[in-house]
Amino acid sequence: MSDVASHLENDRFLRALLKQPVDTTPVWIMRQAGRYLPEYKATRKQAGSFMDLCRNADLASEVTLQPLERFDLDAAILFSDILTVPDAMGLGLYFSEGEGPVFERPVRNMAAIKALGVPDPEGELQYVMNAVRTIRSDLNGRVPLIGFTGSPWTLATYMVEGRSTKDFGKVKGLMYEDPAAMHLLLDKLADSVTLYLNAQIAAGAQTVMIFDTWGGTLTPQTYRDFSLNYMQKIVDGLVRENDGRKVPVILFTKGGAQWLETMADTGCDGLGLDWTINIAEARDRVGDRVALQGNMDPCVLYAEPEAIRANVKRIIEDFGLPTGHVFNLGHGIHQYINPDNVKVLVDAVHEFGSALRA
Repeated sequence: MSDVASHLENDRFLRALLKQPVDTTPVWIMRQAGRYLPEYKATRKQAGSFMDLCRNADLASEVTLQPLERFDLDAAILFSDILTVPDAMGLGLYFSEGEGPVFERPVRNMAAIKALGVPDPEGELQYVMNAVRTIRSDLNGRVPLIGFTGSPWTLATYMVEGRSTKDFGKVKGLMYEDPAAMHLLLDKLADSVTLYLNAQIAAGAQTVMIFDTWGGTLTPQTYRDFSLNYMQKIVDGLVRENDGRKVPVILFTKGGAQWLETMADTGCDGLGLDWTINIAEARDRVGDRVALQGNMDPCVLYAEPEAIRANVKRIIEDFGLPTGHVFNLGHGIHQYINPDNVKVLVDAVHEFGSALRA
């Protein structure tokens, strides 16, 4: 990114992830660019479809920056989807109204898995890198840009099931019936994701996050063998410094609070937390090895402003340390949230985060 200044006007998000001093608690929100914003819906309509929006670098940048125009957020996150990698493997991704993502050609046996290639980040996935480059340029050093991917296990669930699922019967069935096939799939995905994230970093992402959305559906043994081991492989393969800065890595397993210690052992810089654990307990368990990100229940944003402020205050006070905390929701923001309530949240984080340091 030699053509884009590496100077950041606001770097408290990166500093908190690296446990360096900050003036207040930084905050960003999972899915902060999305359906709860009327301006997003207008741009999405202009694009024609969700994937058309992802593939148009200028429109992807526009929606990435939209929440920053409304709220005093401390980071931007690339507008994309976790399923870009399996889509680039040729599985025929489309989005069905009211049903979510669907793959025309799911993979359910060793032969289909062996036939999968590893996508070229500057080939089949170049549109994502173009979006990263455009967003970095448009941000002009305002706040850091977060790149991301789905974890191998989470990507595999969609690739095997062919769509969203509630029982994970097909993907877990393959895992138990033919573990060698599942390991081959996860290994290919880990290789693909490592290349993909490193390409995002080279294009300008200043932090990367791995979303293990479905890791919490596994047993302790299968979580370690089929999810964490492959996230470990990715962490080991990532470029951790670029443009004269460290590039922090965040792991997030939804429903994974029981495994925080082993997640911290990967060498990541930060752990995302859902709302099912108290952040003080999480901090006590991982010590100073990693920063923590989270972890307000998204449904708090349906409440009145004073209830939102009270919940923000409690989480910041429960964490209780002057750095090492990035405030976020415990999962993505809901589409029916009033944007005014998001402003209440963001402003409260900075207010109470600053008071903690007074």
